[in-house]
Amino acid sequence: MSQQNAAQGEDRPYEPAKGPALRRITAGAILRRKGKAPFPMITAYDAPFARFAEEAGIDFILVGDSLGNVVLGYDETTPVTLEQMLHHTAAAVRGTSRAHIVGDMPFGSYQVSDEDALRSAIRLVKEGGACSVKLEGGKHESQRIRAITAAGIPVIGHIGVTPQTAGLGPGYKVRTNRERLLEDALAVQDAGAYAIVLEVVDPAIAREITETLRIITIGIGAGPHCDSQVLVLHDALGMYPKSPSFAKRFGELGQSAVAALRSYAEDVRSADFPPAP
Repeated sequence: MSQQNAAQGEDRPYEPAKGPALRRITAGAILRRKGKAPFPMITAYDAPFARFAEEAGIDFILVGDSLGNVVLGYDETTPVTLEQMLHHTAAAVRGTSRAHIVGDMPFGSYQVSDEDALRSAIRLVKEGGACSVKLEGGKHESQRIRAITAAGIPVIGHIGVTPQTAGLGPGYKVRTNRERLLEDALAVQDAGAYAIVLEVVDPAIAREITETLRIITIGIGAGPHCDSQVLVLHDALGMYPKSPSFAKRFGELGQSAVAALRSYAEDVRSADFPPAP
């Protein structure tokens, strides 16, 4: 190529390669799973683990504010900021190509006003790359859900145990108030949400809610009858000594990590690392 042609080539706008583009799973596609086989959702907070989840066939990923407990070392989710959620949501998005990534709205990012809620949701979508957002609360937060969905942003509600405000009520006990739970679930649906998390809800009530609603129910500690089940990644992989009673440990990554790092340390101390070329 001549220098003249090369120079002209440098002035040309970038053209992406031709071919079928991968598209993210949409909220509508998730909603169409209603009433079919139950499907998994997992939390992930960074690019590698989000990629592992996608490679395992999990295409519904929550970047939860539970990162406060399992990643950032807090005792609860309340200290998590919107900036931290943006940081981790964007990382999970970069680690995947097809999965529907849900960005959690942390405490303080939506309670003050509809405008605050919408502004936070827009940032999670524009800056974090989230496909949809999740916020805690039922009837009390239905107006916030309505404001966000009116702007075209898909929303997941969250009732039962709501960790951001669990300290104001009965804590993490199983929720059994059928009338209140049904009222909250219907309010979330009527506000335009496409899914709702049922956390630590009596299984019989969770089943009734699932059969009553047109939208997806996502259970965590709410029995087997929800449309989807979500589990915190660190509980599923056994990365901490203890897990909630409703969680199942599908591996013991914590023990494996300690063993691997202990082997590394021993090799260094015995001059067996680095290996000979």
